Amino acid sequence: MSTAQWLGLIAGIAFGFLLQKGRALRFDKQIGAMLLKDMTIVKFMLSAILVGMVGIIALSSAGLIKLGHKPMNVGAVLIGGVLFGGGWAIMGFCPGTSVGALAEGRWHAIFAIVGMIVGAAIYAELYPYFKSTVLAWADYGKIGLPDVLGVSPWVVVAAFWMACIPLFVWFERKGL
Repeated sequence: MSTAQWLGLIAGIAFGFLLQKGRALRFDKQIGAMLLKDMTIVKFMLSAILVGMVGIIALSSAGLIKLGHKPMNVGAVLIGGVLFGGGWAIMGFCPGTSVGALAEGRWHAIFAIVGMIVGAAIYAELYPYFKSTVLAWADYGKIGLPDVLGVSPWVVVAAFWMACIPLFVWFERKGL
């Protein structure tokens, strides 16, 4: 395995450990998030995003990594969002939490994992069709929010932090 693969494996194990310790793998937490009654998972993910975005932009600014955006394709985002949300609502797991739940010994998570694998296989088979239809809808190319706004990535980071901190405070006041 390459160094990048080892680092990816280590980061994945660490993320899974944190998911488990943060109780984000629990079915009641998943359902609570979908019903907007328990923001444990939302707070966990926002924390990961906030820390991750600072780290990624810092590494990019230092020239240690090169950012590589995926194309902004409206059709792909809409269809992917529906499939992701539908799968999460049906199974009570997102991709990361399904693997974590299986690692905890909750064998029913295997159905979510098998569903993701089957869905990926179906997508791969239908890709030529999607490429000329859904993936052709409003393709804006490889853009990011700083590019669209014409600002430094650090401005976006700061704005996101300023929006999230009051949200965390509000969640805590409401007992969410």
